[in-house]
Amino acid sequence: MASDPEQTARLISRLGPPTILKAQIHAGGRGMGGGIKLANSPEEGKVIAEGLIGSHLITNQSGAQGSIVRKLLVEKTVGIKREMYFACVMDRNSQGPLLIVSPTGGMDIESVAESQPEKILRLPVDLSAGFQPYQSRMICKFLDLDATFTRDIFGLMSAVCELFIDNDCTLVEINPLVLDEKDCLIALDAKIDFDDDALFRHIGLTKLKDGSQQEDLERQATEAGVAYVKLDGTVGCLVNGAGLAMATMDLAHGMGAYPANFLDVGGSATVEKITAAVKIMLSDTKVTMILVNIFGGILRCDILAEGIVEAFRETESTLPIVVRMSGTNVEAGTRILAKSKLDVSFASTLSDLERILSSKHV
Repeated sequence: MASDPEQTARLISRLGPPTILKAQIHAGGRGMGGGIKLANSPEEGKVIAEGLIGSHLITNQSGAQGSIVRKLLVEKTVGIKREMYFACVMDRNSQGPLLIVSPTGGMDIESVAESQPEKILRLPVDLSAGFQPYQSRMICKFLDLDATFTRDIFGLMSAVCELFIDNDCTLVEINPLVLDEKDCLIALDAKIDFDDDALFRHIGLTKLKDGSQQEDLERQATEAGVAYVKLDGTVGCLVNGAGLAMATMDLAHGMGAYPANFLDVGGSATVEKITAAVKIMLSDTKVTMILVNIFGGILRCDILAEGIVEAFRETESTLPIVVRMSGTNVEAGTRILAKSKLDVSFASTLSDLERILSSKHV
């Protein structure tokens, strides 16, 4: 791994050119975005590194802003006879791991799935039985590999399934899986995604997190213990419960009030957590209005109101707020917001919410 151009050149010298330089960002599509380069000499590698390290690499998965490149992976080149694709994902239909295999590996596997679906093989894996030898034979036949590779395929797929299950993964992807000039199968590049909600079982994995690869507001939300995903709209949405949050976003979108975020503060939010969540939304320069839709079950409405008022006080924001609250201490919460001198519009029903959103002309 190289963190600067000089280190890149030294590693190329040590490995011996030619080498491949791979930008290390949390997004796929790096090759098509210009983030994977061939360096035929240490000098050429240094020039490439000077252009990549510190830049924002834009791919089809990074978003319009791109992801900042802080490190490069320096790898010795491999002579390739064939490129194939392999992944293990969670399948909701079979409620277990699903293997996805294609004889077409490398870049743009998504377009292969759309334009040539016959080149995609999907094999569910039984959680109690594990990956089976007959499935290995099916994969070899589908990939047009000689039967002598059956044992290698079985070992590879079994290991990946074990990795997937033991670490609560949502994705283990090998792309490309290559056959080299010596007829050896090599996992030439790989990606692993973990289920965030299962990380409490894998404390060691949390040490691998790279905060520099997170969107700044999402990183702040993670530190505050808030579920937040930044979007492209202008309406900051503060909701409790993922289902209600998505329904609220759909409602707002239908009225032309495009959400600036998904934000679920949860049921046990404190004044401090509500304050942090609202401040994160207010720090998004695209936000022109805050939309609050809260059911006060475990979360009391007065706690919510105190957090909102405190966040607006600390940021000195004057943005308008549309609030719909129901449930525990809703009267007290309404009084707190009404006395706050903030620009608050109250809605008692979803119909009221739609009417107010329409009148705001967001």
